[in-house]
Amino acid sequence: MTDILKTISDKYCPRFGQTAVELGFITEAQLKESLYCQVDENLTNQEHRLLGAVLLDKEWLTSNQVETVMNTLLKKMRQEETKPRAPKK
Repeated sequence: MTDILKTISDKYCPRFGQTAVELGFITEAQLKESLYCQVDENLTNQEHRLLGAVLLDKEWLTSNQVETVMNTLLKKMRQEETKPRAPKK
């Protein structure tokens, strides 16, 4: 992935699962299994579920932990918006 695409992805597509792992709520193995479940459901034309819903259904996250992850992501996005931008060359 190019640096520009990574920057855009980091800013506008924060990763719910990655944040849940960073906060110590789930393991990397649980994240991988949940992502597999999400993709498998999509490929079999089941209704798309957000990763937080998958993790809740597996009882690997509580609703309070989902809220904490979402608040953490929101804070990250707000901090990114307030960072001064580098001048264009």
